[in-house]
Formats: sequence, C-alpha cells, structure tokens
Amino acid sequence: MYRYLLFFLLIISVSLKAQLTNADFASLKIQEDSLSYYSHAMVFDTFAENRFHYDSAFIRNFVKSLKTPYSFEYPFDSLKTISRLYAPDSSFRIFTWEVQRDESYYRQEGAIQMKTKDGSLKLFPLFDASDFAGVPTDSVRTNKNWIGAIYYNIIMKEFKGKKYYTLFGFDDNDFSSTRKWLEVLTFDANGQPVFGGNYFDYKDDELKNPQPVERFLLEYQKDAHARMVYDPDLNMIVFDHLISESNEPQKKYTLIPDGDYEGFKWQNGKWVHVDKLFNQALKDGQAPRPQPLFDEKGSRLKDDNN
Repeated sequence: MYRYLLFFLLIISVSLKAQLTNADFASLKIQEDSLSYYSHAMVFDTFAENRFHYDSAFIRNFVKSLKTPYSFEYPFDSLKTISRLYAPDSSFRIFTWEVQRDESYYRQEGAIQMKTKDGSLKLFPLFDASDFAGVPTDSVRTNKNWIGAIYYNIIMKEFKGKKYYTLFGFDDNDFSSTRKWLEVLTFDANGQPVFGGNYFDYKDDELKNPQPVERFLLEYQKDAHARMVYDPDLNMIVFDHLISESNEPQKKYTLIPDGDYEGFKWQNGKWVHVDKLFNQALKDGQAPRPQPLFDEKGSRLKDDNN
C-alpha cells in the first residue's frame, strides 16, 4: 500500500513540475505588455514604414517569449490584433496576423506552436507566398510557402485514424475583393505541417475555382460580408451563395451574397459539397451559425459573459 501511495505522489509531483511556473507566468505577463503595444501599432500606425518596423519588433519579442518553458499554456489574450487558435485536441495552436502596406497590398504572417512534453519550443513560422502563387488553389504547401490568411476558426475531423484540421481564413486581399479560405491542415510522418490536399468535392461552376483544388476559396466584392462558418448543429460548413451584380462572374469584385446558402459535409475524408442548404432563401442574419470569436479582421470579439 505504501509503495502505491509513493508512486501516486511521484506522479503528482512530476505533473506539477511539467507546467508553467508562477515566475515564468509573471515574466510572460510583463513581456506581453510590450507585445500588445507592438501588435497594435503594426496594424494601426499611420505610416506603412512604421507598421513593418513594429511587425519586426513583435516577431523578435514574440519568439523570445515563446521560448519560455511551457509557454504553450500562456494565452496571450491581450494581443487583440493577433488571432490565437488552439486545435480542438490541444496538440498545437496557431497564431496569425496581417500587416498592410496600402489598400492594394496585405501580407499575412503567423506561426504554429506545437505542444511538447518537456515544455520546449517547437515552432513552425508561416511564410506568406501568395504573391508568387499564380493559382493559389492548385498546390499542396508547407509552412515555407503558405497561402496567407488570418484564421478565425479551426475544427477537427478524423478519417481512418488520421486527424484533419480545417482552418477558416480571412484575407483582405486588395482594394477590390476580399477572400475567405478553407484550408485543411495535416501533419506528415515527420510531424511537419502540410497545408492543402484533395479534400473538397464539388462540381465545377462559373463561380468556383475549377477542380481539382487543394484548398477552397470564396472571393467576393470588398466589404460584401459573405459568411463562411461551421455550424455544429448541422455538422456542416455553411457559406453564402454568390451572384455577380453585373452578370460577370469571372470578375470576383462583382460577387455578392444573394440570400441562399451552400455547404460542405464531411464524408469519407472529404468535404462534399451541398448545393442548396435550405429550401428557402434566408434574410441576412437568419442562417444558423456559431457565435464568432473573431471579427472580419481576426480581432477577438468581446464576450458578454466575461
């Protein structure tokens, strides 16, 4: 009996040590004050030169903070301009943000922090290669040539014992159109992140990128506010059906929601398209959807329960 008790106490002792210490938590809290300043300035400073300067300062100091043992447990919840999403199984978390040069150029940045047993830092920086992607839907990519987006939701599905993490992304794109992405993230046998794959099954039409695609794109008129969300009650991805204001569907900046909804349902390891989700068109705001955690730019919304 004594040996069992000793073993139980040893397990508790080890588990207590394998976490963020009070001292490190306090240190991170101090560092977060500077990070909050940099992350705010890199979005809201008047001059582009300053915004990129603060972006560099944020990255340097953020990586330094993440090197703190067990920093995975620290929420960084005062970084309002940074999207912070934990995987549903808590195996990793992903940070994304955006820096604007002008109305025609936006660059997304980010990093994936893996959860490690010893609390050490395992980080995959994300490098936006959108500027060099002629057709951004046509290739599987790594963290080194990522199609940039600010992620506002993540859901996990499984098929044949493998986990698939679907990321919902927002991209300001340029002065005429906005983009939303569905990106399936997996990890290969070596634990490296893989973005994209043959996961979206739909028939070609004049609005969607022609098959095959490695990620799903919804591009529409600037400030049209098209939705793309996951509805847990329907167990489906729901997004607005678009039409062209000028009957020119090839011109993405003419596309707006028409009140109908389409969707994707997870079946046999793929997101299978559902052409018409409801029997009647719904007015703005009527489609069932979860309460968003982030606004259109990826900033965390206020929680009335807090």
